[in-house]
Amino acid sequence: MKKNKNIKVINVSKGETEMVGSDIGIDLGTANVLVYIKGKGVVLREPSVVAFDRDTNKIKAIGEDARLMLGRTPGNIVAVRPLRQGVISDYTVTEKMLRYFIQKSCGKSRFRKPRISVCVPSGVTEVEKKAVEDATYEAGAREVAIIEEPIAAAIGAGIDISKPCGNMIVDIGGGTADIAVISLGGTVVSTSIKIAGDNFDDAIVRYMRKTHNLLIGERTAEEIKIKIGSAYQRPEVVTMDVRGRNLVTGLPKTITVTSDETLEALKEITSQIVEAVHSVLEKTPPELAADVSDRGIVLTGGGSLLYGLEELIEEKTGITTMTAEEPMTAVAIGSVIESVIIFPITVATTAIAIPVTIMTIKIIIVQMLASVFALSNSTWKSSCNVFNCFTNDI
Repeated sequence: MKKNKNIKVINVSKGETEMVGSDIGIDLGTANVLVYIKGKGVVLREPSVVAFDRDTNKIKAIGEDARLMLGRTPGNIVAVRPLRQGVISDYTVTEKMLRYFIQKSCGKSRFRKPRISVCVPSGVTEVEKKAVEDATYEAGAREVAIIEEPIAAAIGAGIDISKPCGNMIVDIGGGTADIAVISLGGTVVSTSIKIAGDNFDDAIVRYMRKTHNLLIGERTAEEIKIKIGSAYQRPEVVTMDVRGRNLVTGLPKTITVTSDETLEALKEITSQIVEAVHSVLEKTPPELAADVSDRGIVLTGGGSLLYGLEELIEEKTGITTMTAEEPMTAVAIGSVIESVIIFPITVATTAIAIPVTIMTIKIIIVQMLASVFALSNSTWKSSCNVFNCFTNDI
């Protein structure tokens, strides 16, 4: 079994306590950012989009307001997604976006900086994790815990991962799909593929161009995916009117698209996700594989909402597949629960830390007394002796 890497060890010198829970859990997704606050629930859900002026480098809009600008901005204003395939592609813009979302969720008048847990795909490198951690500190965090998405998704979906029993989670986000078998609080077998919701959109754009000579934008493709997108044959065909630009005439054109067409457009992408699930099952120890067969596969993430995806996986694997009750928020909720961990503070470390803290307080208070009352050398020594006698009893 792999070592549980989703726990971030925090140094005692930075002032952390033995039992630490995050004030905020952030699902830092390629498509959307969700912020979960302990005791309040999900307080923010906005697209991971930032619009800024290219000439002045000034932020114009963040979140939903920026998403509405995609494909509709003048030359000097650019609307971008600072995260690609689950990792940071633009550090500065990501930091500003995080700061904005944290302030919007907590308010600017917060007395203490929050403790924040951030989720990342299971396949990211240490460098990519460090980039997320640094950006979160720069955005105003007091402490940062980096948690792997499959672990957080499983907890958020209501699965008890602490038991010696295999659970398979398939978390399909905007940029990556994370598939993992979890037991005893850790990941046994996992994979992360850069095939997810954004690839669904791209596949629809390509299909419309190839089949209908119609050029559509990213937002239109996403709308098609949500309304009539299919990974499995529907009992009844549904249709939708789609507007775009005719590549032959160059003029606007409206056509009717069916759910069967989206099934064809998304076939290759959904097959890759099924293959990744099959690959993880092949590497799973037999006892845990039997557990997964009994307990089923759980889907989370926005990509799991694609119609027929759970039916497709169930048909190809022969294992019962279900979607979590709140697939969009599972990772954010699970990140806060998972971050309540015991940090390794030894008795020896604690014993050393306390006298140093008291000695520091002694020096500060006596120096303050000296500056206020302008004590003489003899009085200074007397005050120190009296104060030492007093504080030695602490």
